[in-house]
Amino acid sequence: MLTIQYDGTPRELPEGATLADLCQELDPRFTVAVIRPSSTEAAATANLRLLTTSGEVTVEVAPGSRLPDPGSLTGLKVGWADRNSVAFGPFPSTIAPARRTHQYRRGDVILGCGGYDPARSYLICSRARHTADYGAGAGGGVVGTIVAGRAVVDRLGGEDRLETVQPVLSWADTSRSFTTNDRTLALEDGMEIVTGIGVTAEGYGGNQVETATAASVEHMLLAFEAKEFLVTRTASTHITEERLVGEPVPAEEARGRREGCVTARTGGSRRGCLYIYREDVPASPLHTIVGRVGHGLELVKLARDGDRIAVACEPERFDLLGLPLETAIRLAADRSIAFETDKKEGDRVVIDQKPGTTLEVLAAGAVSVTTVPLSDVIDIRLDEVAAPGSVAAFRRMTGLRTHAIGTMPFFFSFEDVYLFKPKLPIDLRLHPENPPVGESPANALAITNDARKGRGMIGVRLSTSPEFGPTSEPFEGTNLIGEVIDTGKLRRMKEGKTVYIREVRP
Repeated sequence: MLTIQYDGTPRELPEGATLADLCQELDPRFTVAVIRPSSTEAAATANLRLLTTSGEVTVEVAPGSRLPDPGSLTGLKVGWADRNSVAFGPFPSTIAPARRTHQYRRGDVILGCGGYDPARSYLICSRARHTADYGAGAGGGVVGTIVAGRAVVDRLGGEDRLETVQPVLSWADTSRSFTTNDRTLALEDGMEIVTGIGVTAEGYGGNQVETATAASVEHMLLAFEAKEFLVTRTASTHITEERLVGEPVPAEEARGRREGCVTARTGGSRRGCLYIYREDVPASPLHTIVGRVGHGLELVKLARDGDRIAVACEPERFDLLGLPLETAIRLAADRSIAFETDKKEGDRVVIDQKPGTTLEVLAAGAVSVTTVPLSDVIDIRLDEVAAPGSVAAFRRMTGLRTHAIGTMPFFFSFEDVYLFKPKLPIDLRLHPENPPVGESPANALAITNDARKGRGMIGVRLSTSPEFGPTSEPFEGTNLIGEVIDTGKLRRMKEGKTVYIREVRP
């Protein structure tokens, strides 16, 4: 039998097993990290992974400190748990208790002892800022800081235990450790397979939610809604994901960027790009911290350009815009969020929510929404394959890039042509793309490109035309981007009013 470490959990498989046998539930598009056993590769970083029965906790060991030997911690049960802290133990250590109180912060990891007896030592995780005497050494006994998994610490109770303690590997030798999505790869005894990364949002701690970074964190949660990180660029210090490049991000938290830190760029040509750091780098005024990798740092360090990595983000984004009212009510109830709406009668769709960000909603424990009748919402279908650039521009102009519902100001109509004039960002380019060939199809949705003075105009034409596109421009000035499904609703629109649109995806 082969023994494989699968995301930190030992798994046994028969000789000859492949990656496909191990990763049966993982989408084959996703890359995994394969770490072959080698003592020369396993240089430990300052991070340790604590695997508990309630989840994974990553601890950054304080400079000059050292946690007890992993063997003495493996299998320890929770000795006590209260509002301020949770402790694993007892176990023997060599600490010299100072017999005095110390002040601790949320996330501190403390080495203390019960009854001032080092033979009954405990590894203590602080859940809140408080003052206590834990039988620690003269300096307070803080041996590390929890950098990921604070929500796990909040969940720990009397039946939990510490299953194992593992070092997070430093840069691995890529001749023996690598990323792959080749599911035919033969497994070897002692291999470690890492199938994804787990990210905790900055300010999120399960029972405790801080909102100072709410807007920038929302940007990250939006980028990770697809539950993947497409590596667009790798460097010695970081990897990047450019899904939301161009989107504005406020500068909210510009501390030093530590290993495993997730940041969003707040300025420059790559504004909106997400970074995950492979090693420590100084703070930058153009980067704001939005999260922290708690699991899968090895995958981050081994990733190559083009790798598609599975991401689990905590918390999941809370965004109700574009949802039917009954669905929004159910989702709020599922997450224990008090719900208030302006109207309940008939079929309605959510067009706004207060608070507007996930962290603010979770901190308040409540949300209120504004709705419109379903009859006022027009469904469309976009052709991203034929016109990727124009579709991306359209989503940005209408708000569909960030929410499931967008808006367009209705300009005017004539015959069977309906025109809309959304605000065109200064830096947006609309290069000619996907023009009509032969004739403009009925019910087509199009945008006027940079070849014409009316660039940025959106149009719908209900009938075919051999000469003009949906914006009444010649074919060379027309970019076809999709079709309107609810054409019957167009006739009820009034000039100057806001039109709500939803994208129907395959």
